[in-house]
Amino acid sequence: MKSMTGFGKGSAETPDVQIEIEIKSVNQRFLDLQLRMPKQLNPLEGALRQSIKQTLQRGRIELYVTLKEKNTNTKQIEIQWDLLERFMQEIDTEVKDRFDLAELPKAALLEQFLLHEAFLTISDQEPEESTLADGVMEALDQALAAIDQSRWVEGQGILQILQENQRQLQEKLTELKQFVGLYEADYQERFEKKLTAYLGEEVDRDRLLTELAILLERGDIHEELDRLSIHLTTMTELLAAETPIGRELDFLIQEMNREVNTIGSKSSPIQIKNSVVQMKTIIEKIREQVQNIE
Repeated sequence: MKSMTGFGKGSAETPDVQIEIEIKSVNQRFLDLQLRMPKQLNPLEGALRQSIKQTLQRGRIELYVTLKEKNTNTKQIEIQWDLLERFMQEIDTEVKDRFDLAELPKAALLEQFLLHEAFLTISDQEPEESTLADGVMEALDQALAAIDQSRWVEGQGILQILQENQRQLQEKLTELKQFVGLYEADYQERFEKKLTAYLGEEVDRDRLLTELAILLERGDIHEELDRLSIHLTTMTELLAAETPIGRELDFLIQEMNREVNTIGSKSSPIQIKNSVVQMKTIIEKIREQVQNIE
């Protein structure tokens, strides 16, 4: 069993970049992936999502990718030398023909031209894509392993709580089954008293049994008790499973709560009413824990 709450981090290096990944998860009914990373990693989004889904099946997952340049000298300079050479030749020729000047100060011209965006481009040097992708996936594997372990550890704590709650619920169910005889006896006693008071001391035995059977059937809780026992057995099997069980447990708890509510609406003895209240309290505790199970 694993919790949906966890945290993990991983790191990797390339010749140019230090890669750090943090991943955290919280409760969510379905799988919700939120990736926050530099734009240059957008081509890797599909691979990142696929890798995450293989490890985490449920919860709100937030992934943070940070790239730190290891070298400060990562600027790429590109000078358009061919264009600059043609430009200088054109100036040298036209100045003589048009303005009858022997020569212009070429050093000053070059200084001005080299600052112009038409001749000079300064850009960030991008890391090699294949190397960067391998580093990101390596860091992601580390982060996923860490968060998976974190979720498993917290899940074991939840498992112990659920097992204790299940034990308490089983005890209350056993008590409730013991009260069934009292429940039926209570129905029979009240029915006989009312019928005797209404018809007198002489009552047709067959009619009495028929009417009593009808009333007992209306208030019969044996079926609900049997289903509760089956649900508890199913819960034991789910708690021992290695696969995600959060959704199945959530549905199972709803069914258990429905059975307990039905028992409460059918029953009149105060002992049964008290057991119903206690069982509903335990089921609510289980439901709260189940919300955090993957």
